[in-house]
Amino acid sequence: MAGLMWLQMMQGIESHQPSLLSQKMNSPADPQAQKYISESKCSVIDKNGKLRYEIDTGEETKLVNPEDVARLIFSKMKETAHSVLGSDANDVVITVPFDFGEKQKSALGEAAGAAGFNVLRLIHEPSAALLAYGIGQDCPTGKSNVLVFKLGGTSLSLSVMEVNSGMYRVLSTSSNDDVGGAHFTETLAQYLASEFQRLFKHDVRRNARAMMKLMNSAEVAKHSLSTLGSANCFVDSLYEGQDFDCNVSRARFELLCSPLFNKCIEAVRELLRQSGFTADDINKVVLCGGSSRIPRLQQLIKDLFPAVELLNAIPPDEVIPVGAAIEAGILVGKESSSVDDSLMIECSAKDILVKGVDESGANRFTVLFPSGTPLPARRQHTLQAPGSMSSVCLELYESEGKNSAKEETKFAQVVLQDLDKKENGLRDILAVLTMKRDGSLQVTCTDQETGKCDAITVEVAS
Repeated sequence: MAGLMWLQMMQGIESHQPSLLSQKMNSPADPQAQKYISESKCSVIDKNGKLRYEIDTGEETKLVNPEDVARLIFSKMKETAHSVLGSDANDVVITVPFDFGEKQKSALGEAAGAAGFNVLRLIHEPSAALLAYGIGQDCPTGKSNVLVFKLGGTSLSLSVMEVNSGMYRVLSTSSNDDVGGAHFTETLAQYLASEFQRLFKHDVRRNARAMMKLMNSAEVAKHSLSTLGSANCFVDSLYEGQDFDCNVSRARFELLCSPLFNKCIEAVRELLRQSGFTADDINKVVLCGGSSRIPRLQQLIKDLFPAVELLNAIPPDEVIPVGAAIEAGILVGKESSSVDDSLMIECSAKDILVKGVDESGANRFTVLFPSGTPLPARRQHTLQAPGSMSSVCLELYESEGKNSAKEETKFAQVVLQDLDKKENGLRDILAVLTMKRDGSLQVTCTDQETGKCDAITVEVAS
């Protein structure tokens, strides 16, 4: 069972594995490589006809092969899995996008092997998605067509699968790099920047630090809007010490992202045309990828396939890992009931909030861990305090999720004392909160200027 739980974590490699891993893309002239280089936040250079990541360590500049990056990612995942499970689990099943070539698969498998894994099998993501829901397994006879809709962080992947007597066959696929979770976040961040400019007459779009803060706030708000009607975006000291507070409704978010929704639906229609199918030819639709949680997108898919079963009972960002775990169970001879246990996910029972004060002096609560957050989870929060204060207190509250402020109950606090006073300005206190599977919460507060820190552990926070 421990090994199967670990196998679910291997899905994370798809969002982190370096796109330069294939030998084809190691060619500097390859158009796909050039597109990746232009979008990469890390510098990529040509060294003797091979592309390398250029890493500035502060002491020296290193050139790193994409294969080494993949190996390091696998090593970190192995370390994390062993820490969570408390035991070794080296047998793995890895899921890869359908358009991965043999050279990419081989390089990925070699990187995993170099990290100490025994790769049982590499399977395609659409197949893993079907396995997660037992499509074709529970009823071995009959023929059906299934659309796998995967909207991940950077791209939209679509596949039409034929299921016939328990066998899977890919009929048609498409991939679109112009729409993904990051594009929804970017759209919302641009709106927040325009609101800040409207209120304070400053354009922060060319300020990388300010835009990164807005991107982080937009990402949190985007997730909240999947379950709530509105979300509050608050950023400490966004620009020249000015705080920014903006409330975004789900209706506003849907209006802003309407072009992206249209791209997703048009991509589905185009795939059906390529396959020679109509909406009536599709029997099921499987949702994958975290961004397919968006209610408006789900409604548009339902409108496109009004008579089709939309499968979203499993959290979309966990569908493919669950399928990998089921495949692993088949390979190692585990009973299906053992694999089903891996679907159980520990979640926080209550909202965990941090208390702050707005410009008028009224209390303001920021939700860091909404109820239902999968555990373990980690959050960061920056608290600002006047430099004239020698101590700063971070107060944590829990709530049942109701709107009334009376429902917030204080359960912990961290106090940083003996801080050096500053005549002018504010001090930034970075709070890092880590909630483990058992509900315990570790909180570390650090003064960003002096490095002074303090930490507490709350045994049962939620």
